[in-house]
Amino acid sequence: MGLPIRGNMDRPGRDAHQTWLWGEALLLGLLAAAFTWFVAYPTLGHPYDAAQVRLVLDTVITLAAVIVAVLAAIRVSVEGRWTDVVLCTGFAVTAAATFAFSVVPMMDGSPTIAGAEGWAGIAGRIIGAAFIALAPFIGRRTSRPRRALAIGLAVGGAALLGTWLLLEGVWSHLPSLTAPGSGHQPVQVTAALAAQALLALVALLGFWRRYRDEGEDLDRWLALGATLTMFAEVHALLTPLPQLTYVSQGDFMRVLAYGVLLTGVWRAIRSAEHGRAVAEERARVAREIHDGLQQYLFSIATHVSMLRPDMITEKTIDQLTQAATAAREEARFAVLALSSASGNAPFDAALRRYVDVLTADGELAVDLEIDREVRLAPDEQIEVFRIVQEGLANVRRHASARRADVLITKRSGRRVLVVVDDGTGFETGAAEGSAGAGQGLQNIRRRAASIGAAFALRSTPGEGTALEVVLRA
Repeated sequence: MGLPIRGNMDRPGRDAHQTWLWGEALLLGLLAAAFTWFVAYPTLGHPYDAAQVRLVLDTVITLAAVIVAVLAAIRVSVEGRWTDVVLCTGFAVTAAATFAFSVVPMMDGSPTIAGAEGWAGIAGRIIGAAFIALAPFIGRRTSRPRRALAIGLAVGGAALLGTWLLLEGVWSHLPSLTAPGSGHQPVQVTAALAAQALLALVALLGFWRRYRDEGEDLDRWLALGATLTMFAEVHALLTPLPQLTYVSQGDFMRVLAYGVLLTGVWRAIRSAEHGRAVAEERARVAREIHDGLQQYLFSIATHVSMLRPDMITEKTIDQLTQAATAAREEARFAVLALSSASGNAPFDAALRRYVDVLTADGELAVDLEIDREVRLAPDEQIEVFRIVQEGLANVRRHASARRADVLITKRSGRRVLVVVDDGTGFETGAAEGSAGAGQGLQNIRRRAASIGAAFALRSTPGEGTALEVVLRA
């Protein structure tokens, strides 16, 4: 592989960046207008007592944060960047704090969340937000992604545990987290919520800068999530809760922010996995060019080196012509395979063009049928391409056939490739031991095994041949 894969590595053009800025400005305007509306009409923003809804929202936030952390950890294994390590740590700490200090107390039947648990929940969310805000400013890579991820999670866990132990010792000296009668929350709570809003703003600016400079799709989604989180924290700042089991509009905005984050991280992971698969298939095609085209070019060079004015014969010219024709066909296939592996041409279109090249001389008619519902992974596309090529080459060279059928379809829920010809057929044992068709069949077996597929061959002298490849589930 050897290539660092990143989702959408190209810098965004001026138009793309401007479009995103206009969208961000529109979102900020809409959120500011809604916030102003709630400020102008305070009764609209009053929280309401709904402990079960509070439990559901905190559970959703916990699960969403865990999913984002897991996907970020996968991204660490793919790309090995400290940014993703810190992101994973931040969301893992947020999930742990929300679950341990909000979800668990309510599941135990407690009507309120107070004391050390309440303060630890706020402190844990601040720690998580600090890691997330730090992430866009760390651009280095690590050669040991698993070790880096373990270090990050250990630091985050130690920070959360240390904070909990500290608050256990001093919480009796801290004021109440809620404002049951006065409507005014303690200054410490105000400072904590302001810190979370400020950290969300830092994250927004950091991910915007990264998107502007590097054009990575994930950064714009993280910036959008930070925008929603910032307004959720500002809403919580100006909406004192009579009890921590109450629910306000800012809580729903926080859930929406996690939905945006899930979308962005999932898109980034899929892009990275696709990029890695493309890199692997390009390397595979490079090996195919080395193993296939090189032998024909070597044959041509050998014949040319032996030419002398008194040694030019019709046989030598025929050999050169045959080698040049084979090299041209191999080079044409390599171009088709590369375009398919890189995503520049659909697999079925590339395979059809190859069949057109193969049948251009009229010696063999090939009917190609591809079920539109069959989806092939990038590694499967290259090997299926080569299996079809090898199978049809055997048909042309050894079967004396006039027609062949190539079918890629589904059978009993499994994806199947079938190549059938109307040639002379053969005894399968004898063919496996020959130097011609036997080598081709061995190549097909190896290619099928490399993608976890099963290979079967049926042939009877005088009745043609059918080879079948059943792809992995």
